[in-house]
Amino acid sequence: MSQVRCRSGGACATGLAAAARWLARRAALLPAAAAVALLGACAAGQSGAGSQGGAAALSAADLRWLDRVTFGADQASIARLQRLGRERFLDEQLRLPAADPPALAGPIAALSVSQMDGTERYRAVVAEQQRIKGLADEDAKRQASDAITRLGSDLVLDTARRHLLRALGSPAQLREQMTWFWMNHFSVYSGKGTVRWTLGDYEDKVVRPRALGRFRDLLLATVTAPAMLEYLDNAQSAAGHLNENYARELMELHTLGVSGGPSGSRYTQQDVQELARVLTGVGLEVSGQPPRLPPQRQADYRAQGLFAFNPARHDYGAKTLLGHPIAPGGFREVEQAVDILAAEPATARYLSAKLAACFLADEPPPALVARMADTFMHSRGDIGAVLRTLFLSPEMDRAAAGAGRKFKDPMVFVVSSLRLAYDGRPVANVRPAVGWLQQLGEPLYGRVTPDGYPLAESAWASSGQLVKRFEIARAIGSGPAGLFQGDDGKPLPAAGFPMPGNRLYFEAIEHTLGAGTRTALAQATSQAEWNTLLLASPEWMQR
Repeated sequence: MSQVRCRSGGACATGLAAAARWLARRAALLPAAAAVALLGACAAGQSGAGSQGGAAALSAADLRWLDRVTFGADQASIARLQRLGRERFLDEQLRLPAADPPALAGPIAALSVSQMDGTERYRAVVAEQQRIKGLADEDAKRQASDAITRLGSDLVLDTARRHLLRALGSPAQLREQMTWFWMNHFSVYSGKGTVRWTLGDYEDKVVRPRALGRFRDLLLATVTAPAMLEYLDNAQSAAGHLNENYARELMELHTLGVSGGPSGSRYTQQDVQELARVLTGVGLEVSGQPPRLPPQRQADYRAQGLFAFNPARHDYGAKTLLGHPIAPGGFREVEQAVDILAAEPATARYLSAKLAACFLADEPPPALVARMADTFMHSRGDIGAVLRTLFLSPEMDRAAAGAGRKFKDPMVFVVSSLRLAYDGRPVANVRPAVGWLQQLGEPLYGRVTPDGYPLAESAWASSGQLVKRFEIARAIGSGPAGLFQGDDGKPLPAAGFPMPGNRLYFEAIEHTLGAGTRTALAQATSQAEWNTLLLASPEWMQR
């Protein structure tokens, strides 16, 4: 799609005009003058200065910085930033615990994904499937199988609900953003095989607790995660029956980047095969009972939950990975391989570039990436230290000052819009938001391929995408949109109307809008129309 570029450096798509015409035609929410004024905001950029709204107003630069550290500013995060300043605010975000605050702990505990350990659930499902196979009545067999399918779908939905509840309401916003980032980086597809049964534990027990820790620890945890082993077929890999799928993705997508690519990695097909040999025997043990092993191998057996390292399936031959010899040692070989991959300079550069592309710009400055990679190497892969280098960098400072904006992917667009519309107010039912992400092409755990969703604007700025965003902006802006009703469709006691035009708007957002958008908002004839115009504005599409 052809695009024009605002003078401020932010991107606006020509599809915006088509989306505005569509919204006016279908919903009659955009009067002609307002639509023209809104589209004029793209040409005007963000250079116009508006009212500061009072002495306590946050600067536009601070707001844009906060919009990248969080999923979207709310009054609580603004007040905290004003009190602490950027550096102390960031340090606080890096230190906040993973435990859910009381307001979230209750709703999350009520979800089905919280009702049973993933290992217990998986084994119970396997037992039920075995029982179903023995049924003579075909109708009973079909009904029982359908019940398991529904249970699996509900489990994935509740895992997504938990993710969105935290993204919307947790004060530990940087942890929640990094949980999303790593779940996308170490992506698994909920629709493959048995992944759905272990997905909840994968996010909650593997990724989220380590999202701000050391990369080596996170990497090893994913290598032993049942969801990952099932998704990338390593559970079937054994000596003499090698499956290179996971080894290849572990190097290309999870650590080093494409061989010969920007990260400077130089691994070969031989390295992939050697890593695949290291990973033989790394898989699942559903029964919970250790296999029968010869005495000399029994000490090598390892198991935790569904994960098991089975020495009977492992290739004990000597190996060489990236020039490093790996002596036969069972699971110690896996740990050594993880150490090698995590310590590679190419891994530092690859991850640093990806983090900078996520939070700063589609094509981040090479000098910044180099400094982040240096931090990664010197800190032995401390993710928090790398983020500190990024968020406190002069490049981030210049971007926050208006030198460049980052187009919101669907997750950020939906969550930031809800955080603005219901500032500080818990959303009771996030199922509509799950549906909006589906419509926008970025459903949680829905990426079929292991590369994760793209981070660049080009993936999310098509005319079709913008039409959908207008529709969702209208849904959010025109009423509770099902966010305050139960699954039975009945309103909950806390139902209410979204109010983006609150104190947060006047103190922190209004002065960041271009003249065209402010004119369009001034001409709105209803609160619903005003809400829609703000959430569909060119400025709101960017961080």
